[in-house]
Amino acid sequence: MPYIPNTDADRKAMLHAIGVRDVGRLFADIPKELRYPSLNLPPPLSEMEILQELQSISEMNADLDHFACFLGAGAYNHFVPSTVNHVLSRSEFLTAYTPYQPEVSQGTLQTIFEYQSMICVLTGMEVANASHYDGATSMAEAVIMAVNVGRGKRRKVILSPSIHPEYRAVVRTYTQGMELDIVGDDDYDHSLADLAALVDENTCCLIVQVPDFFGALENPADLQAVADAVHAAGGLFVVSADPIALGLFKAPGDYGADIVVGEGQSLGGGLNFGGPYLGYFACREKYVHKMAGRLVGQTVDTQGRRGFVLTLSAREQHIRREKASSNICSNEALMALAAGVYLATLGRSGLRLVAELCYHKAHYAARRIAQIEGYEIQGHKPFFKEFVVRCPLPAAEINNYLLDVYSIIGGYDLGSLNPNWQDSMLLCVTEMNSMEEIEDLVTALEEVGS
Repeated sequence: MPYIPNTDADRKAMLHAIGVRDVGRLFADIPKELRYPSLNLPPPLSEMEILQELQSISEMNADLDHFACFLGAGAYNHFVPSTVNHVLSRSEFLTAYTPYQPEVSQGTLQTIFEYQSMICVLTGMEVANASHYDGATSMAEAVIMAVNVGRGKRRKVILSPSIHPEYRAVVRTYTQGMELDIVGDDDYDHSLADLAALVDENTCCLIVQVPDFFGALENPADLQAVADAVHAAGGLFVVSADPIALGLFKAPGDYGADIVVGEGQSLGGGLNFGGPYLGYFACREKYVHKMAGRLVGQTVDTQGRRGFVLTLSAREQHIRREKASSNICSNEALMALAAGVYLATLGRSGLRLVAELCYHKAHYAARRIAQIEGYEIQGHKPFFKEFVVRCPLPAAEINNYLLDVYSIIGGYDLGSLNPNWQDSMLLCVTEMNSMEEIEDLVTALEEVGS
């Protein structure tokens, strides 16, 4: 609580202004027996003692400084270079104030411009905005943008069932009341061909996730075929992509995507107990006027000097909100800055190295687990850093054993999505998992399953 230095004279003047003789009169309506209740508090502690107690309480958390983590499903444990937090902690960036005045906000605007430029390179798109709240929000905004590109006449949205289930839920929540027909994700067995067969003249967009929620990768040629089918019907092809995977695999822009969205937490954001996260959003230039959020552009001043400004933002977003196609007019500036610093620090080769480490460690772990009696790797498609394992016991029971005995945070319990999948878990392996941790996981799985 801030200390407010009111003097006796200040207080006397304020009491006089409201016609009260003393402060006690302000509490006259509270029964006397309730004004100063007896609180069963422990004896007072010094600052040093309080910090020691708080430290001991924090040690009760299953934090990643003490536990190995094989949990992903949308939030990933990737290394954050020291440069990221060093730049983030600079006082000029620690503000929530929006940089409407370019003459005093060049530093912030340039960081957003650099972030946008790197997202474009990563996704193969031509324009990126200054970010959304998270990956799910970005996907919902992509739906609204596709509806507006179709002038509101196309009302059908096709979602792949292998999109993150929470993203699909957010899309429905976000667009409720818009009278959209959201289809395609009611059956987990729907293939890309099944989704393409749903496309018609009423379709505004078809959305897939690459790699999908279960870690699987689709063939770019198959994705291009879906994009072609959507374009032939006049709709947009939207791809939600793991940005780390884009350091190794083909950019969505190269197989026909019109909009690319995703969660940018992996790009220097850390897990942070669930947030704040970062939704990146990129699209083809011809759709830029329908894009929600902020866009920073590069220009020159009257003397020809390079400068940065907010540009191409629909004025309705700020001053006539009831007329706006989207009311998102802010962004996750600090997290976008983290992503920009992360990408600049790693560079193209560094990001590829991170992706390769994830890929090879995940495949090594899958091969070792497949050798354990009773465990089976599910699916026949290539995968990146996540894969589904069918276990001899319920996943929840196995996860409890991993945590209690080996201090390992296990995989995502897929039984929470479908009762028939209670014996299946989604495991994630990143560059942060050492070979010793993978071998401990294999040993623990073998023990609990025997």
